[in-house]
Amino acid sequence: MLKVDNINVYYGKIHAIKDVSFEVNDGEIVALIGANGAGKSTILKTVSGLLRTRTGSISFNEENIAHTEAHKLLAKGLAHVPEGRRIFLQMSVMENLEMGAYIRKDNYKADIADVFARFPRLEERKNQVAGTLSGGEQQMLAIGRALMSRPKLLMLDEPSMGLAPILVDQIFDIIKELHASGTTVLLVEQNAEKALAIADRAYVLESGRIAVSGTGSELAASDKIKKAYLGG
Repeated sequence: MLKVDNINVYYGKIHAIKDVSFEVNDGEIVALIGANGAGKSTILKTVSGLLRTRTGSISFNEENIAHTEAHKLLAKGLAHVPEGRRIFLQMSVMENLEMGAYIRKDNYKADIADVFARFPRLEERKNQVAGTLSGGEQQMLAIGRALMSRPKLLMLDEPSMGLAPILVDQIFDIIKELHASGTTVLLVEQNAEKALAIADRAYVLESGRIAVSGTGSELAASDKIKKAYLGG
C-alpha cells in the first residue's frame, strides 16, 4: 500500500532523514520506533505531504505521491493523526468530526454514528468545546476526526503521549480494533513495548536512519532492542 524508497529530508542544513526506505502492506500494522529526535515524526510528515524529500520516491497504492499536496492525499485515503493531536480547540466535538469529513461529497452522518459507537465518551460530549476535553478524550477525537475521511491508511504519531497508563491501554485497544475492522496502520510510538506487541512489522530509527527491522515479535525478543528501548 505504501512504499517509501530512499528519502532524504532536511530542516535547513540539518540532514534529518537519511536514505530511509520501508513499506506498509495492505492490512498491516507497521511501527516506527526509536528515541526522541530519531526522525519518526519527520517521516510521517513527509509521507503526508507536510515536508518534502530531496531524493527517492513515496508511492501510495502504486502512485508516486512525493510531491502531492497534503489535502489531496487525504482525498486519496491517507490520514495523519499528528503528534499533539492538533484538534480544533475552540470548536465542539461534533464540529471537529464534521471538519474531518470536509473533503467528502456524500452523506457522512452514518460515519459520525460509527465514531460515536467506537468512542461513547465523544457522543456524551458532542456539544462540548474540544479544548475542555481530557487528554485521552482529545486523542480519541483526533482519531475519530481522521476516521471521518474513511482512510485506507491511518498514520498515528505518538497516540499515547502524555496519557495515564489506563488510557494508554485504551488507545492501543482502539488501534487493534481499527486494524481488525480493516484499517491499515502506520504507527509512530515511543512506547516501544506496546507498539511491538501489536505490530506485524517494525522499523527502528536511529539518527535519521533505519537501524533494524523485523517482525514485531522478533524485535520484542531482541536483546539489543530490549536494552535500548524496552528497559530490559
